[in-house]
Amino acid sequence: MRIFWRSLSVGLVLFAAVCSVAARGATEIMWWHAMSGELGRQVDRLAADFNASQSDYRIVPSYKGSYTETVTAAIFAFRSRSQPAIVQVNEIATATMTAAKGAIYPVFELMADQHESFSPSAYLPAITGYYADADGNMLSFPFNASTPILYYNKDQFRAAGLDPAVAPKTWPEVGQAARRLREHGVPCGSTTSWPSWVNVENLSAFHNLPIATKANGFAGLDAVLTFNNPLVTRHIAQLAEWQKSKIFDYAGRGQAAEPRFQKGECGIFIGSSATRADIKANSKFEVGYGMMPYWPDVAGAPQNSIIGGATLWVLRDRPAAEYKGVAKFFAYLSRPDIQAAWHQNTGYLPITQAAFDLTRAQGFYDRNPGAAISIEQVTLHPPTENSRGLRLGSFVLIRDAIEDEMEQAFSGRKPAQAALNAAVERGNRLLRQFERASPDR
Repeated sequence: MRIFWRSLSVGLVLFAAVCSVAARGATEIMWWHAMSGELGRQVDRLAADFNASQSDYRIVPSYKGSYTETVTAAIFAFRSRSQPAIVQVNEIATATMTAAKGAIYPVFELMADQHESFSPSAYLPAITGYYADADGNMLSFPFNASTPILYYNKDQFRAAGLDPAVAPKTWPEVGQAARRLREHGVPCGSTTSWPSWVNVENLSAFHNLPIATKANGFAGLDAVLTFNNPLVTRHIAQLAEWQKSKIFDYAGRGQAAEPRFQKGECGIFIGSSATRADIKANSKFEVGYGMMPYWPDVAGAPQNSIIGGATLWVLRDRPAAEYKGVAKFFAYLSRPDIQAAWHQNTGYLPITQAAFDLTRAQGFYDRNPGAAISIEQVTLHPPTENSRGLRLGSFVLIRDAIEDEMEQAFSGRKPAQAALNAAVERGNRLLRQFERASPDR
């Protein structure tokens, strides 16, 4: 018996030594991201599961703050040769990343160089189109994608005599329902988060109207903003008019409006599909779901919505062994079971059709009403030049200018047309600055 335990002890020591050597031998790959809280924990879980699936590579996720803080940190790190291999960048910075050709390693090239399977046709068209070049080659790896959907308070609908089983489908229906809610004591009939993303960018895509010339910037840096058109002007003017009686109540930028819906202050809310799980968990009422509303007199509407969120960009000048591991990691993230779990655990869109089909087969959508609406909405029709997405330089700053002017309209300080004209003028100045600074000029 003593010999048995001695042999076992020696075996365990040798096993630990082998594991230690294997761990030391694994190539570490830094991944900088902007996911905090529960989403950050899901990112850590993804990395840990990949690391446990093989012994050659170790993904090391590191939270760097907001999207802007994360990409800024990566830019400064690149200058000092201490950049990560992978950095998460939000969708509206795609043009900025694309222009940095010497710094990025396009994902389609990476996967081909490392002989990993990677076909754009496997991914949802509304997602691949946003992050592909003119030839359909994917420049970055789709990771967390969302789109705006409509949420409503079913309890308040019942109390106001509205059908809780039917979501408002058009903007006039939103106005009618919100007015009824106000008449029955709801402080705010309707609101939206991410004002420009919902009320300018997605509004335009859903009505198959351009934000800018040159296919919304995909066809050239010399694009010119054109969203001060009759439809967007009418929409912003209507919201400003509703603002006077709180049929619509502006709640601020970013996600500032979401808590107002969760607390029951606003009966209708349009916000990111990725907040669905959070809304369901924190609301003390039955939540209803619907697609984004549209103006019914616009021919061809609704078209399809566009996405928000972020992708994973690969940066140049890292050791060759790291790139082999990055390609393995992206292949792992593309697996239907991994994508389905990410989609179900976070509320973000599945990036592949196979992950969507698997989630449906698993009964997730039957158990979670409303969870499929975002996918149905972005795939409603094949994307057009107007509903593919945006490829406009400095769009983070342009979006700030748009929201500055929207606030002028909602507060009554400017008519909607004047506000949108000013937003276009300010935005075009930013586009020209970006164009002059671009190496492609």
